[in-house]
Amino acid sequence: MYFGRFSSTYYSIQYRMNRFLLGALCAFVISVGCASASMSCDKQLLPDLTYSLSGQNLAWPCASTRTIYETNGRYVPKNIIATRIQIYKDEVFVAQPRFKVGVPFTLGVVSLKNKGCAATITPFPCWSMQEEGNCGAIQSAVDVFLDAQDILWVLDAGIVYTLESQPVRRCAPKVLGINVKTGKVVKVVDLSTLVSAASRLQYLAVDLAEDGCIFLYISDAATRAIIVFDVLANRGFRVVLPKAVTLGCARRDVLYLALARKSCGATVLYFTYLSSSRMFSIKTVHLRKGSTNGAVVDVGVKNAKIVLLGTDGGAALFFRNKGEFGISSRI
Repeated sequence: MYFGRFSSTYYSIQYRMNRFLLGALCAFVISVGCASASMSCDKQLLPDLTYSLSGQNLAWPCASTRTIYETNGRYVPKNIIATRIQIYKDEVFVAQPRFKVGVPFTLGVVSLKNKGCAATITPFPCWSMQEEGNCGAIQSAVDVFLDAQDILWVLDAGIVYTLESQPVRRCAPKVLGINVKTGKVVKVVDLSTLVSAASRLQYLAVDLAEDGCIFLYISDAATRAIIVFDVLANRGFRVVLPKAVTLGCARRDVLYLALARKSCGATVLYFTYLSSSRMFSIKTVHLRKGSTNGAVVDVGVKNAKIVLLGTDGGAALFFRNKGEFGISSRI
C-alpha cells in the first residue's frame, strides 16, 4: 500500500500504539471476533490484548428484564455487533449500532481488569440513556471518539434498523459529550440543521485547538461532505468536498476520517471513500473556515480498498486492506 511516493510499513501491533490507535485496532479485532463464530480462545490474534465481545454477554439489571426483552423481540444476540471502541485506562467504550432490531443498548463499556475470553458489556452511561424513541437518549451510536480531556464524544445517527427492509428515524442526529470519569453528559450537539434527508453520517473526529476550542468533524458519505462544528461557539456548517474524491465510488460507500497532528502542532484531516482509488487530506485550519478551494490535497494512489483505523495521536496514519488482518502505517 502506498500514497504517492510514501511507502507503508507493516507493524507488530502489541506495545506500539497509544490509546487512540489501540482503540481503532481493537475495534477491528473485536468486530472479527463477533462476526466469526469459529474464533476461540486458543486462536486469538492478540493473546494479551484481545477480548471477545458477544451479544450473549450483556449486563442486565435483573433476569426478569432480560426475559422481557427476549419475549418482545428487543433482544436478539446475533444482531449485536461492536463496530467502534475507545480505550480509557482499563475500560473500553463500545459502539453497537442498532443496524437491526434486538439491540438493547447501543453504547457500552467493558472492563479490562477481568481476564478471560468473553467480556461482559455494560450499558454506558446507564440504561435510561439507551431508550429507543427517547430523543434525550442515544438511538444508534455509529462512532465514538475519546479526546484528551477524557470526554467521550458519541455520534448518534438517530436512525435505527438501517440493515432492515425499513429503517426508522427515531430522532434527529446528534453528538453527545460524556465525561468518562463521571458518566455525566456534558454536551449535546443537535445536527438536524446540518443534514439532509439523504445524509449518512459515519465517522467522527474531535480536534482540540491550541486556543482551547473544540471542533467536531463528521463525515457525511451520501452527500460528499464533512460537517464542522465549533463546540464552544455552538455553531456548525457543512463543507462540500470536490467531486474528485468520489471518483470510482460505489453508490453507497464509506467515507473514512482520520485526524493527524504534525510535529508543529497543526492538525490535518485525512479522508477517503472505501471504493476510491485515492487518499485526500485537508488542513483543519481550512476546514474551520469552511473553504476547500485549493485546500484539498491529493495525497496519492491507493492500490487497494483500505480501512482507516486511526493515528498514534501524532502524524502516523494506520490502516488495513479491506478483508485483511495486516496493519500498515504511513508517516
